[in-house]
Amino acid sequence: MTTSRTFRHITPGATLPPPRAHTSATATLAAGTAPRAGNPLSAVDHVADFYGAYTDALTDRGRGQLVDALRRHYLTPGLHRSLARWEATHHRDGVLRAAGIPTAWQVDYNDSGTGHCWSRVTLTWEDTGNQPHHTHLVVQSDLETRRVSGIREDR
Repeated sequence: MTTSRTFRHITPGATLPPPRAHTSATATLAAGTAPRAGNPLSAVDHVADFYGAYTDALTDRGRGQLVDALRRHYLTPGLHRSLARWEATHHRDGVLRAAGIPTAWQVDYNDSGTGHCWSRVTLTWEDTGNQPHHTHLVVQSDLETRRVSGIREDR
């Protein structure tokens, strides 16, 4: 059998140098960046996954097929219809409750009961002077399906 790999014999107890990083594929983290984690069975993590993917899709591709697919996957059909009516009236994105795209998002557990979970979504926006400001949303999820079934502004 022929192999292109080179094998080295290592003396027991010897230490090896760390593998070399492939610079073209190495991602660097900004200082202060927290690691991300999640649980597919968590309604709050499901909301966080949705808002992360949704804002990425808006930033990367604009309003298109991916944004629509994310809405169909993460939102209940009732909320999907309700958002269409809200958006026709307000001329803004119903998921974000705004016309623009936030520069950051954060999702925290808020409350749960009667088969639902409520998450608090904080969206960070920057005005023309690069001053951050925040909007807060309360997002309702059905615990059985983890799908988002309600979105409202938290004043």
